[in-house]
Amino acid sequence: MAGYGALIKEVGRGARGARSLDRSQAAALYGDMLDGRVPDMELGALLIALRIKGESCEELLGFHEALQARTARLTLPAGPRLVLLPALNGARKLANLMPLVALLLTQRGVPVLIHGRHDFDSRADSFELLQALGLEQTGDLHSLSAALATGRPAVARLGLLCPGLDALMALRQRLGVRNSAHIMAKLLDPAPGRSLRVVAVTHPEYLDSMSEALPALCRDSNGRALLMRACEGEAHAHLRRKAWMQRFGPDGSTELQTGDDDLNQPLLELPGIQDNAALVQDFLAGRRPLPARIEEQVQALEALARD
Repeated sequence: MAGYGALIKEVGRGARGARSLDRSQAAALYGDMLDGRVPDMELGALLIALRIKGESCEELLGFHEALQARTARLTLPAGPRLVLLPALNGARKLANLMPLVALLLTQRGVPVLIHGRHDFDSRADSFELLQALGLEQTGDLHSLSAALATGRPAVARLGLLCPGLDALMALRQRLGVRNSAHIMAKLLDPAPGRSLRVVAVTHPEYLDSMSEALPALCRDSNGRALLMRACEGEAHAHLRRKAWMQRFGPDGSTELQTGDDDLNQPLLELPGIQDNAALVQDFLAGRRPLPARIEEQVQALEALARD
């Protein structure tokens, strides 16, 4: 492939003047990034340039090709597809209900893997919340595969599934901003052909780029995906906004019909970790009525997992 300087010249001309890489160039470059072969200065320049330019569909497909070649594979029990729930941000102002989605799915017989990392000092750590709910991280791949058969959500740090991607995400602390690894973590697939990726995004431009890339990704792997608007970056629906969800499979995509009832649901402000865990337990036990938006999301995921 071309030298890194030549690639920086292509992608580093700003949002309007930059040129996108083709799929093979993108795969080769991202493979080098994941393998730690790109020198620090060039790596930083490329990551910032891609952030400013925005990743094209062909670049996302190429990045994904490189990512999948370096992602661990899991052994799954027979039955529904594995729902992949990324935990990459943590709650900021509202209670984090992503663990509630995971626990409701496993109660209904759908396996779930929560994976990610935590880099935000200003946000509540999702992994501390999971631990408070009795969901411990799994330290090796064999134990992780075994955990998926227990009927409880399995939890893994991103570094267990793809160390190179974990290292790229960790650069946020040095660069001050996120990079393309953040969106690629939502496309990570350790169970090709048996998975259901939950791609929850906040920024409208990523709804567009994911809508373009996911049909090809699902077609290539016979996978399924649910694209949705995130709540503060976490993979659960906002309780007071009409949900937007789009399903993807080898046969194409369908925008799901969602309700507009109960949009006056009281907002659950961010409690401490223990209070957030107690809130999740109250919903599970029926001591609080389940929010309509959460039930809507869980039903959509269960149906797609059984497809």
